[in-house]
Amino acid sequence: MAADFETIAFVSSASPAARAAEADLRAEYRSISPEEADVVVALGGDGLMLQTLHRFMGTGKPIYGMNKGTVGFLMNEYRPDALLERLNAAHRSVAHPLLMNTQDVQGRRHEAYAINEVHVLRQTYQAAKLKVEIDGHVRLAELTADGLLVATPAGSTAYNLSVDGPILPLNAPLLALTPISAFRPRRWRGALLPNRAVITITVLEAELRPVSAVADHTEFRDIACVSARMDDTTDLVMLHDPGHSLDERILREQFGV
Repeated sequence: MAADFETIAFVSSASPAARAAEADLRAEYRSISPEEADVVVALGGDGLMLQTLHRFMGTGKPIYGMNKGTVGFLMNEYRPDALLERLNAAHRSVAHPLLMNTQDVQGRRHEAYAINEVHVLRQTYQAAKLKVEIDGHVRLAELTADGLLVATPAGSTAYNLSVDGPILPLNAPLLALTPISAFRPRRWRGALLPNRAVITITVLEAELRPVSAVADHTEFRDIACVSARMDDTTDLVMLHDPGHSLDERILREQFGV
């Protein structure tokens, strides 16, 4: 084994291509359980990468993804050769998750972490009505929209970008607050906030206009209030090949490359 990483583990998505790649790599490289390994190699798409980062959140364990999925924005190119050399030459990207706290209309509280974004979204044909507070100060007394999204820099090229939110460099100390199909105020297109900000979203007419809250792939329904803030005490470590770091990929996205 190479000096930097003495032990390695493989995980894969359920797709046949990812499972076959995992079998090939296990035949070529000695592996142990992901919990015990120094580094985890994730084979699949961005969905698997997010699941793996969530699985090892708070451990500091580095995750090296190889694309056997569809988009693969967070992943490296799949190549089975010289894997150990690639791991030890890889660049580290460190991101921090959002912590979402919610209360539903029954008064029950829920908590979840998001690596890409926290968003609230209408559950029915009726638009949501939302009050938006930043650090305890009301900034929008009433937003009428399909929903509202808070994105990290790492997640700014995902759902946030698809609803015309800004792309944020990975090391930018910012969060993107982006409306989803806003109706009123008509000219409000969102805001850039310091990453230390606490965003609180109160659902107006919560029972008449039900809203769900989502942290990446964790959803809670019939929400009355949501708060989101960055947890900068928790590191998420991703490894990328030289010249293909997450910083570089985000920069390329800004120029449409």
